[in-house]
Amino acid sequence: MSNNVPFLNLRAQHDPIKVDLLAAFAQVIDANAFAGGPFVARFEAEFAAFCQTRHAVGVGNGTDALWFALLALGVGPGDEVITVSATFMATAEAISFTGAKPVFVDIDEATYTMDPRLIVAAITPRTKAIIPVHLYGQMADMDPIMDIARRHKLYVVEDACQAHGAEYKGRKAGAIGDAGCFSMYPGKNLGALGEAGAITTNDAALAEKMKVLRDHGQKVKYHHASIGWNGRMDGIQGAALSIKLKALAAGNAARRQHAEHYTRLLAGIEGITTPVVAAHGIPVFHLYVIRLQDRDRVLAALGERGVACGIHYPIPVHLQPAYASLGLGKGALPVTERCAQEILSLPMFPELTAGQVEVVVRELQGVLGSPAATLARAS
Repeated sequence: MSNNVPFLNLRAQHDPIKVDLLAAFAQVIDANAFAGGPFVARFEAEFAAFCQTRHAVGVGNGTDALWFALLALGVGPGDEVITVSATFMATAEAISFTGAKPVFVDIDEATYTMDPRLIVAAITPRTKAIIPVHLYGQMADMDPIMDIARRHKLYVVEDACQAHGAEYKGRKAGAIGDAGCFSMYPGKNLGALGEAGAITTNDAALAEKMKVLRDHGQKVKYHHASIGWNGRMDGIQGAALSIKLKALAAGNAARRQHAEHYTRLLAGIEGITTPVVAAHGIPVFHLYVIRLQDRDRVLAALGERGVACGIHYPIPVHLQPAYASLGLGKGALPVTERCAQEILSLPMFPELTAGQVEVVVRELQGVLGSPAATLARAS
């Protein structure tokens, strides 16, 4: 067996449905429905049903989703939004582009999601909303977050960009807060063939506001009631996503199976921390992230051995030069900073094979100098 294991294999995902995708593209071309339109509307209905929400609004990407949700909720200049620094930059960018200020709290070291115990201390008279991030496909602990939000009259926007189909106490990601935001970037659990995103909500008025925002602030063509943006989903992406949505549940189940296999094999290797599955939900393992010392050396060595890995994310948002104006230096968020130095994302995609998982673990053992017998015992 080849030792080469890709981090992600989109060809393996797309080849089996290529005929269906091409047929769907032909339908979009025949209908000339390229920007928004019936194929997007169909996907919106399907995705809302999948997420157990009343509404879904298709947009251009996950960053649009976060931005439009905040704008529609009235977040703007002078406001503050509490979120985490252990996330992709887009979470904070969306806050900043409303004119509001991101306020970062630290994460729970076991789950890498927002620590609800730290939220109240971060609330000020300017606080307008909370954005918990369902990082790596596991939902944040939503009950205490929602309880705090209700008591302080704050909005909650779920950053579910990595959590399509994840569950919290039987409820789907995007169905608990005032809105849920999803990225359909190609590598996501539900990925488009380009850029796309969606927002879910149970609030009809909020959904309507977001639909107006994504279309230049117009309900009727050339009648602009407000200042909006061009954030529509393409018809071709809507058609592709309708096809790929059918396989999402099975794909998520395959990811969980691969994660269990990884965890079993890695259990015997000293110095590795494997992902913790919180008792409150069912994750979808957008990423399988371990922690270990000397991460950068291990990452480089695995690459030399043909195993592609990643770091999500090496520099917390509060330490990025773009947010230097917040004045948060090293030590401000100790758990976030410690994890950022140790996290390593192993290959994870539905079509990954058991043999490939075993190759990854074997090569990791080789890099760490662990005895090969460990893998044999774990198997």
